Amino acid sequence: MDAIKSNKVVLYIAVSLDGYIALPDGSVDWLFDVKGDGGDNGYADFYDTVGTILMGRLTYEEVLKLSDDFPYAGKPCYILTRSLAKHEQAPHVTFTDEALSELVPRLQKQSEGLVWLVGGGQLVQAFMQAGLLEKAIIAIIPKVLGQGIPLFPEGTLPSTFELQEIERRGNIVLLYYNV
Repeated sequence: MDAIKSNKVVLYIAVSLDGYIALPDGSVDWLFDVKGDGGDNGYADFYDTVGTILMGRLTYEEVLKLSDDFPYAGKPCYILTRSLAKHEQAPHVTFTDEALSELVPRLQKQSEGLVWLVGGGQLVQAFMQAGLLEKAIIAIIPKVLGQGIPLFPEGTLPSTFELQEIERRGNIVLLYYNV
């Protein structure tokens, strides 16, 4: 991966061959047995470039199920939600219902690295609608799920991505795009 040096908003996500980022129940355990490069498939290198993390509430809840320790504890992490009243304060994260048009530029100014849009599909759609997504790194996982949560939900604005690079990691292909 060529390093992306800035505070750009980057989507870094895995997707099945048929376009799903999770099973219908939100789980991502289908990712665990994929034969990649024998290591972390470039994740650590990417994560080192990240200064701020953004994700939707449903994605956050799935992340909590994957590990006893919150994996992004060392970086500012914002959870976008429609209702702050439902959420207790949680260590390592800030819940926000701030408009993307205000939140994202502020975080870009504050971030000491990339602003990583973790997911999910509804948030990707909102970022594209607002013109806030600048780069996308999409890991194509060689599985067909047949159903699930799509990367680009129905109603996502038609868009053209400009391919910058292709990288193979075992059976995984990473596609690097400008949006």
